[in-house]
Amino acid sequence: MTISLTSPSFVSDTPIPKRHTGDGEELSPPLNWNNVLEGTKEFALICDDPDAPTPLPWIHWLLYKIPAELRSLPEGIEPKPVLDSPAGMLQGHNSWTSGSQFGYRGPAPPKGHGTHHYRFRIFALDVHLDLPPQADRRMLAAAIEGHVISQGELVGTYERWREGSRASEVA
Repeated sequence: MTISLTSPSFVSDTPIPKRHTGDGEELSPPLNWNNVLEGTKEFALICDDPDAPTPLPWIHWLLYKIPAELRSLPEGIEPKPVLDSPAGMLQGHNSWTSGSQFGYRGPAPPKGHGTHHYRFRIFALDVHLDLPPQADRRMLAAAIEGHVISQGELVGTYERWREGSRASEVA
């Protein structure tokens, strides 16, 4: 069974609103999911950009130890390693080397690089992860390997135009 992952802010394969990007307020989008298998112990969420001009997809968000009873995340999850609400959730390292290096960082592709696709992927796990706050992509991937019982994906797009060309912003 595939998890249905949606957002009230955008529909899959459509532009992510500016407020959720590096050109806006950089708020994490609200997310909802359902079709969860019985036996799910917790969830992990990865948002990445496979179109980034880097060897590996650019990590925008690693969120894990999401309680099994949750079916949504509010807009604007605080960019800190250990979250108070929902209690116990942890955030990992994103791909930035300056500024906030953990928590959500919104789309900000190179200007004129074309449309980028941002994959929000949620993983239902059959175990409780034993990971510290600020884990990186490698640590999270190793921890969930062999423990994903179902998953879902929501893809948003974003493009930044070259200076002096048409606007690419979505209100």
